[in-house]
Amino acid sequence: MKSVSRLQQNMLLIGLSGLLLVAVLASSMFGAVNLSLSQVIEALFGGSDTGVNIIVQELRMPRIILGLMAGATLGYTGAALQGLLRNPLADPGVIGVSSSASFGAVAAIYLGLSAYSAMAIPGMAMMGALVATLILMLLASRDSSVLTLILAGVGISSIATAGISLIMNFAPNPISLQDMIFWMLGSLENRTYDDLMLAGPFIIVGWLMMIGVGQGLNALSLGSEAAHTLGIDLKRLRWRVVLGTTLSVGATVSVCGAIGFIGLVVPHLIRALIGYEPRKLLLPSALAGAVLMTAADILTRLPIGHGQLRLGVVMAVIGAPVFIYIIFKTRESMR
Repeated sequence: MKSVSRLQQNMLLIGLSGLLLVAVLASSMFGAVNLSLSQVIEALFGGSDTGVNIIVQELRMPRIILGLMAGATLGYTGAALQGLLRNPLADPGVIGVSSSASFGAVAAIYLGLSAYSAMAIPGMAMMGALVATLILMLLASRDSSVLTLILAGVGISSIATAGISLIMNFAPNPISLQDMIFWMLGSLENRTYDDLMLAGPFIIVGWLMMIGVGQGLNALSLGSEAAHTLGIDLKRLRWRVVLGTTLSVGATVSVCGAIGFIGLVVPHLIRALIGYEPRKLLLPSALAGAVLMTAADILTRLPIGHGQLRLGVVMAVIGAPVFIYIIFKTRESMR
């Protein structure tokens, strides 16, 4: 098992922070209207002309901030769930929150609620995530074992996926169906401070719930009995991770759509650099997730053919080959 020094961990964090800064600056500069770095800096302080100020402050900054929060959430919760479930294939979708939030959003589109309020779709998505949480708590309240959580999550995810398919099957017209598909492909385009204000508090509360879980996850990696011997309240640890994941990921999906692979792939990439200790993976995974999300969002702005890349598609194109490579390398190392 790889072990790294404190200095190496700090260097990794500094390196990821530097990459994140570069990605943020690039995201603020590139788009339908390309800007120079000096224009961006002036606009952030209101010193540029009105048009540039609007582009940077009203159009790009909410998109960037939301992308940072979403990527950090998916990376952090992916690492936390992999540590909790002791399964390297675990990600936020394993507890059913992503698919349930998607079901809520698709239902809002089907019912035409977006015509009454721009917040209808994210609001319904959040409701779907919260309902999934209540069902999960009901199913696993008496037995909070890892197996029960996984089975409950699989059941919730299956029901939500079936509901999405049913709604799409009865879509009233091709435009509604197209809206559903586009939303499920994920995007940060046209996101505003209203979206940030809706999702931000839930994301932050989810983060706060998971502060300090690293020590418990480290103990749990030695086995449930060893963790209990070390004084870890396993039931409390599980619910902190699950509820924190539900709140933060549910809020993320509600405004960004369904975006896969970050929570699955990012912890693997970080694990290859600093080893398998769950506590050491959390913060680097959050930073790497934010970097990857921001970089992928920049790629969605590239003009390709007659259409536009969607964020979920970019992440699948990047994440699937990386994940296959990780599996291949893991298999080779076990021989």
